[in-house]
Amino acid sequence: MVRLAVDCMGGDHGPSVTLPACQAFLEAHPHAELILVGRAEALAPARGWPRCTLVEASEVVEMDDPVEVALRRKKDSSMRVAISQVKPGEGGQAAADACVSAGNTGALMAVSRYVLKTLQGIDRPAIATVMPNQKDGYTTVLDLGANVDCEPEHLLQFALMGSALVSAVEGKAQPSVGLLNIGEEAIKGSETIKKAGELLRSAANDGHLNFYGNVEGNDIFTGRTDIVVCDGFVGNVALKTAEGLASMLSSFIKQEFTRNIFTKLAAIVALPVLNHFKKRVDHRRYNGAALLGLRGLVFKSHGSADAFAFEQALNRAYDAARNRLLDRVHDRIVETLQALPSTDEAAAPGPVAKTA
Repeated sequence: MVRLAVDCMGGDHGPSVTLPACQAFLEAHPHAELILVGRAEALAPARGWPRCTLVEASEVVEMDDPVEVALRRKKDSSMRVAISQVKPGEGGQAAADACVSAGNTGALMAVSRYVLKTLQGIDRPAIATVMPNQKDGYTTVLDLGANVDCEPEHLLQFALMGSALVSAVEGKAQPSVGLLNIGEEAIKGSETIKKAGELLRSAANDGHLNFYGNVEGNDIFTGRTDIVVCDGFVGNVALKTAEGLASMLSSFIKQEFTRNIFTKLAAIVALPVLNHFKKRVDHRRYNGAALLGLRGLVFKSHGSADAFAFEQALNRAYDAARNRLLDRVHDRIVETLQALPSTDEAAAPGPVAKTA
């Protein structure tokens, strides 16, 4: 059995979305259990559900709450209580295998990091999700907003965590990794990107990564690599741009097919194709971003997600827990970092000459 803890109060819509999604998820996954966390009155409709446990929390982290409020003042929030279900207890066993929340991203990352801590060898957790590509598959992109400024070592860690994620969930032994840049040539990009490229190539030469090289923004959608690594600022802009472009294209197509009676008749003929196109670019199908690098599995849903989208986030958390993602990330990080030269050693100054 895989057990998921769900912050039912998070997001723009709260229980009106999370509860129907949880009910649909339970019906589709007979080997799953849910721990629903929220205010007692909000969870009332779920009383008596099979394979479901209700845990009360008296507070809610609002979408506009500062991180400080979520971390220090609202200690009995549904978000924090749900995350705590993933933390191992005195016996070393956690109540849940993974946590899912649609709450405030900054608050979710801060509380998760405080409650669960990071894995040894990981300086900063990263947000990773999938984006559709032309090969009728997915490209995993990270980081998507957790870390605005990154050092080269952080990008290496993101690559290792992303590789473990794809390997665990998609069953690819050596997924390919691309470093997002303004050109494919190794001489292009900022000093941070150049240094990150050197670290990634070194890890690849030692057999710890399948590093393809630099990739550009369009390569996310061509599917040139399984994973694309970038800092959180660039990743978040790329994600929001892609979602906006998909919505705009869908809107344009709808406008063109409803201009007059002839285009409406054409739309009827093309309806199967249009429905398939809509399904492929529907960002709700890709909802559910993993917060990688923590000592527990936490998944972030879009705050504006509807029931269908939130169910997809539950599916991703379920797949990650079932495939032991946490253990795989830990093993790959430990193996690689032990083989790489210490950052402190590389930065250590040489002998100091004595003066008279």
